Amino acid sequence: MEKRVLETERLYLREMNQSDFDALCRIMQDPDTMYAYEGAFSDAEVQEWLDRQIMRYQKWGFGLWAVILKETDEMIGQCGLTMQPWKDREVLEIGYLFERRHWHRGYATEAAAACKRYAFDVLKVDEVCSIIRESNRASQNVALRNGMVRTDSWTKHYRGVDMPHGRYVVCR
Repeated sequence: MEKRVLETERLYLREMNQSDFDALCRIMQDPDTMYAYEGAFSDAEVQEWLDRQIMRYQKWGFGLWAVILKETDEMIGQCGLTMQPWKDREVLEIGYLFERRHWHRGYATEAAAACKRYAFDVLKVDEVCSIIRESNRASQNVALRNGMVRTDSWTKHYRGVDMPHGRYVVCR
């Protein structure tokens, strides 16, 4: 039985499982979708990503969740909460990544807002953030629509590239 974690007007979020591999590949093997990650992921990298989410559910009770469009019962993206390194500490982050054909319809904003409510109401945290690459304007706009304010920046090293990131924060 799938475990629904959150529900919004048009979406529901649930834990991912191995049967989501093909849907994840549609998202993470599209080079245009994955530009902020320096390109598409291999099958092995997608599997590692999926395994990491499942481990997060077991360790923390949260992670990136499958975003399901209620109208079609199709997985259109992923959105959720993860612990991420930021400078010298770990922070709770709302992350989101959607299949390109579902961009510009407000799904990321809708799912991210639900995750923010979950962080405050269920996890009882005082602050949540989104860490976004400087070149990723669309994700920055989602963070701003989610009530977040850019507070600081840091350069992450990923896939052999120095990537300046901004941290967008909202407090309870």
